[in-house]
Amino acid sequence: MEPAPQLDTRTQILAAAETRFRAFGYTKTTMAEIAEDVGMSAANLYRYFQNKQDIAAACAARCLDEKVVLMREAAGHPGGASARLEAMVLAMLRYTHEQTCDHPRVNELVEFVTAERRELVEAMRGQIIGLIREVLADGRAAGELRADAPDQAETVYHAVALFGLPTVMRLHPLPRFEAYARGVVRLLMEGLRAPAA
Repeated sequence: MEPAPQLDTRTQILAAAETRFRAFGYTKTTMAEIAEDVGMSAANLYRYFQNKQDIAAACAARCLDEKVVLMREAAGHPGGASARLEAMVLAMLRYTHEQTCDHPRVNELVEFVTAERRELVEAMRGQIIGLIREVLADGRAAGELRADAPDQAETVYHAVALFGLPTVMRLHPLPRFEAYARGVVRLLMEGLRAPAA
């Protein structure tokens, strides 16, 4: 059996930083602590990242990418546009709920990214809107949805974005949030349904 490949140094740094951010929060984590966790000097750490903000942004980008990947996989759910959109929204909700409730200090990282690295949030938003547009276009092509349904992708995104907001995840237990998400998707898709021939 071959030994597991070694992680490259940047990946090791990000893994150590993410563990610290989850356990202690963004503000209480220092570059020296991250360096120690990786087994290097703080000075050496600066060869890979300019500052803690750059490390936090890279960690956040990885988390956002994970969410989009899960949503993309859910978009491949069998069935019509309604079933696929519901699967996407539930994937977003479950990921966000788990990350927020299991690791409450992650919210500090979310706040940092929202305030300081808005381009990461906008990139994720654009990818999700693109996925929604694909699902709505497929629904239009199948005759399920109105001709202008794909043009409503951004509006649909804003209607379901609540289910991906870490700041509201503690308001309800997951099953209740899931019921709300299903209801919102049902309402949206009913409004986009193609008129009966």
